[in-house]
Amino acid sequence: MGYVFDFQDARAYIQWASRQPSLWTAAMASELMVNLLKPAQGESILDIGCGDGASSQPLLELGLNVTGLDPSSYMLELASNRLGQRVDLYRGFGEDLPFDDNSFNHALFFLSLEFMDDPQRAVEEACRVAKDRVFFGLLNRFALSGVQRWRKSCLEDRVFAHARLFTVWELKKMVRSAVGSVPITWRTACQLPAGTAKVLQSIEHSSIVQRCPFGAFAGLVATLVPRFRTRPLAIRYSPEAHPRVVPGSAAAGSVTVGWEKDSELKIS
Repeated sequence: MGYVFDFQDARAYIQWASRQPSLWTAAMASELMVNLLKPAQGESILDIGCGDGASSQPLLELGLNVTGLDPSSYMLELASNRLGQRVDLYRGFGEDLPFDDNSFNHALFFLSLEFMDDPQRAVEEACRVAKDRVFFGLLNRFALSGVQRWRKSCLEDRVFAHARLFTVWELKKMVRSAVGSVPITWRTACQLPAGTAKVLQSIEHSSIVQRCPFGAFAGLVATLVPRFRTRPLAIRYSPEAHPRVVPGSAAAGSVTVGWEKDSELKIS
């Protein structure tokens, strides 16, 4: 089932998200998500563990049809206040999604997989309901020491007290365990501590820097490859009546074709 935010958690999350370092981090993480996912206008996407809707907002601005799911009624209320009627919201768990196979173009986890009891099952469910791509955004367990202080300040908050951190390699292993050897692309952001001078923050947008696996926020996208389940069909054959040529009363040299149950054609 995973950890479900209560009223106190929801209030703590609002306080954490409103801080300037958190706003800077959220902006970098959202930019990374859009660049990796590359969604097209009009496509559908499921935000699994949507929380207060912050991860859904940039997708709505791109013209996507967004559906949000979260186990906490308090977080869903925050999402409804933020997004209004522009998104469909459901209460549910990532390990048991109430949607049919291939219901969405894409699915995403944005700082939500960390709170699930069975993350492997949640990954499998996301790959089941999505038909194109799945995005994973998470706090990186292998963050460099330079950003460990920022990450530690997050984890000391009530909102992240129950989070389980992953690495890019652990996540890749879970994805391939669920859907096989599909194409996977990953990048990291927040290589430098929040509040760094703007001239240094510009380094964060470098594709070379984002390939470093030690940023505080890691983003990974899996491109799903259709898989077809087949079963062998037994073909049964029963010998039918085959043509048999017999002498007839027609003109000389002509033959008459008859039928007999045999495995070969006989001509007399």
